Amino acid sequence: MAKDFCHPKVVAGYDDHIRQLIPGYELMHAQVRATLSVHLPAHAHILIVGCGTGYEIEYLLADFPEIQITAVDPSLSMLQKAQQKMVEYAGKSRVNWIHGTTADLKLEAQFDAALCLLVAHFITNQQKPEFFQQIYQHLKPKACLMTYDMLLPSHPDELKTLQHLCQVQGLSVRQSEQMLERLEDDFALVSPQDYCTILKDVGFEQVFTYMKVINYFGFLAQK
Repeated sequence: MAKDFCHPKVVAGYDDHIRQLIPGYELMHAQVRATLSVHLPAHAHILIVGCGTGYEIEYLLADFPEIQITAVDPSLSMLQKAQQKMVEYAGKSRVNWIHGTTADLKLEAQFDAALCLLVAHFITNQQKPEFFQQIYQHLKPKACLMTYDMLLPSHPDELKTLQHLCQVQGLSVRQSEQMLERLEDDFALVSPQDYCTILKDVGFEQVFTYMKVINYFGFLAQK
């Protein structure tokens, strides 16, 4: 059974567990911050697809004091936890919360950038083109999308390496074994080449790899 991101136990432990489970998690976010510093206009409006518990919302509000954020997540429990983090935060008024998906955005909504981090690998391969098309249609000309997802390993040894790295990061041996056992249930994986092809087919002019850790890839796609 795929992981239930609405389950209270999953939501409560998410912030700690994700750092054990995802290789390069903090470095990926550091690169997102640096890249957006180069690409964003001062008064940008950023779309966060699958905002989870809101980690990137916190640093974006701190780094960019004039931006607006629209944060979307289909899990009400995740969205509520992110909102709770913002209760005492001075920039909370700059965040628009949407319980749902990009399909629930207003048709006229347009953004200067979009983040979709650790989300698309949960979207079925058949639905990925439509998923990215919905993001693309809400981006302004020259806007960028940043993603980070697990993709198909190029060799079986990559999964063994991933398992050992996650143990170094804090997973128990059994937890790392369960991670590999649940791959088919939890993830819908494509090759890096097919992932880039999907992004280009929906209209993105350029797609760059900004990060790779084993079979996790970060892509910067520009409209």
